[in-house]
Amino acid sequence: MLSLNPKDMAARVFYSYMTTSIAPRPIAFASTVDADGNVNLSPFSFFNIVGIDPPLLVFSPNNRGRDNSKKNTTENIEAFPEVVINLVDYAMVQQMSLSSCEFPKGTNEFVKAGFTEQASVLVKPPRVKEAPVQFECKILEIKSYGTSNIAICEIVMAHIAENLLDEHGKIDQLKTDWVARMGADWYARITPEAMFEVPKPNVHLGVGVDSIPEFVKNSELFDGNDLGKLGNESNLPSEEDSKTYLLNLDEKPSLLLAKALLDQNKIRDAWAVILGLE
Repeated sequence: MLSLNPKDMAARVFYSYMTTSIAPRPIAFASTVDADGNVNLSPFSFFNIVGIDPPLLVFSPNNRGRDNSKKNTTENIEAFPEVVINLVDYAMVQQMSLSSCEFPKGTNEFVKAGFTEQASVLVKPPRVKEAPVQFECKILEIKSYGTSNIAICEIVMAHIAENLLDEHGKIDQLKTDWVARMGADWYARITPEAMFEVPKPNVHLGVGVDSIPEFVKNSELFDGNDLGKLGNESNLPSEEDSKTYLLNLDEKPSLLLAKALLDQNKIRDAWAVILGLE
């Protein structure tokens, strides 16, 4: 592997490795106002959820690379600690990118990028009407480390487009069209074809990879994902269940069959085959 010590190279060189490997990243499309009420709009991909109660977001408007000066967003939230974090989908990605240009201070990027200002409810900065999700936030704290400025934000009001919701009023990811930032000029579009589900092991205790027979772990048929699926199963078939399953098979049990069942996410059936092979 290529091993890198950040202290052995220029910061911007190591930054390129970070942004091309820690990807894709969600985008905080941040609208702020300065002390005089002038509006600014700018995207940041150093952004994520960091708290539940209270609901917290964090984003980092780093200083400019050319002269280490603070960006307008940083100056604005220092002067007026409120922000709207607008989320970005594919329909607005080109306009979002345009807004990231270094326009002169005081320029309204809503106008330059062709977005519509929509009044917020509890904060002064406007929302981006075109954004499918908008979080009105109060800035709790800004921490500065070298060229980085980390803003911790509490969500005080959320707005979600109704066309994203399912019949239970929850966001249906299959109805979204999120865009995420990668490195250099690359972005990712999160389409249904790119999405998949992995059951969360937070309601049961999986048996673990250490419980899988050695002849399975040593087989080249199974990769790490296969072992993870098997290890995440908590309710293994009994010896009697395994025998019953094997008796009803139309083919001879084998590791190839177990692998095929795993590929179909029939985890318990795969375990029945594996236990029958022991």
